[in-house]
Amino acid sequence: MSEQILKIKQAVSKIRSISGTVPEVAIILGTGLGGLVNEIKNKIEINYKDIPNFPLSTVEAHAGKLILGEMGNKKIVAMQGRFHRYEGYSYKQVTFPVYVMKELGAKVLMVSNAAGGLNKNYKAGELMLISDHNSLLLGDNPLAGPNDDKLGPRWPDMYQTYDTELLKLAGSIAKKLKIKLHKGVYIGVIGPNLETEAEYKFLIAMGGDAVGMSTVPEVIVARHCGLRVLGISVVTDMCIPGYLEVANIEKIIGNAARAEPNLTKIMSAVVKEVKI
Repeated sequence: MSEQILKIKQAVSKIRSISGTVPEVAIILGTGLGGLVNEIKNKIEINYKDIPNFPLSTVEAHAGKLILGEMGNKKIVAMQGRFHRYEGYSYKQVTFPVYVMKELGAKVLMVSNAAGGLNKNYKAGELMLISDHNSLLLGDNPLAGPNDDKLGPRWPDMYQTYDTELLKLAGSIAKKLKIKLHKGVYIGVIGPNLETEAEYKFLIAMGGDAVGMSTVPEVIVARHCGLRVLGISVVTDMCIPGYLEVANIEKIIGNAARAEPNLTKIMSAVVKEVKI
C-alpha cells in the first residue's frame, strides 16, 4: 500500500467513525459560497483539524468543515472551505480531500469558486458555467511524481473534463429558474496577488473568460480518480484592462455573497436531478 493511499484510508476511517453517510455527490464551496450547507439535511459537521492528514483553511470566509448529510434525494459530502497553493500547501495537499471524498463513495464532484471576470459581457455578481479550464500557469501539477495506479492512470485524459451531461443539466436548470448563467473558460493561477493589467491582457489573449486561484488542481485530481465534474464560477469583480480599479476584498466577498442564492438554487437542483 502506497503512503498516499494509507493517508487517504486514515482520513476515511476517521470520517466513517463519525458519520455512516456514503455520499454520492461531493461539493467544494469557495470564497463566500458556504451558504449551500443550509440546504443539507441530517448533517454532521467535522472540523478539518479532526481529520487525519487534512490541511487547515487559513483564508477568510472559508469555514474549514467537512459536512455529510442529504440534499434532495442524494447523500452528499461538502467541503465548506478549500485549500490553495498560495497558503503554502503543495498541490498534492490541496487536492488530498478529493481522493478522500472519492473513497467515501462520491461519483460526482461539483465545485464552485470566486473568480475575476475577463469577458466584457460579464458583470460582477453573475455566474459562469465552466466549460473548460487552462492549467498552464499553475507552475506545477498535483499528479507530478510517482503514480499509484489504484487511484488513477499515469496519463489521465482531460478531454471533456467538465461533464457534458452535467453542463447541459445545469444550463437547463438555470434557464428554467431564469438565472443568467454564462459559459466560459476558467484560467487557474497561483496567487495570492491579483494580476497586473498586462497579465489580464495575456489571460484574455489565452482565451480566458474568468481567472481564479483554485479549482483547476482539484478538477485534475477528480478526473484522475474518475469523478464526473461540474464547475461554476461567481464573477466577483471585472478584470478588463482599461476599466480596472483598486481591488476591494470586502466588495469582492460581498459580490460572492450576493450571487450565492442563485448558485445555491442551481447546485441544489443539479444534485436533485443528476443521475448517478
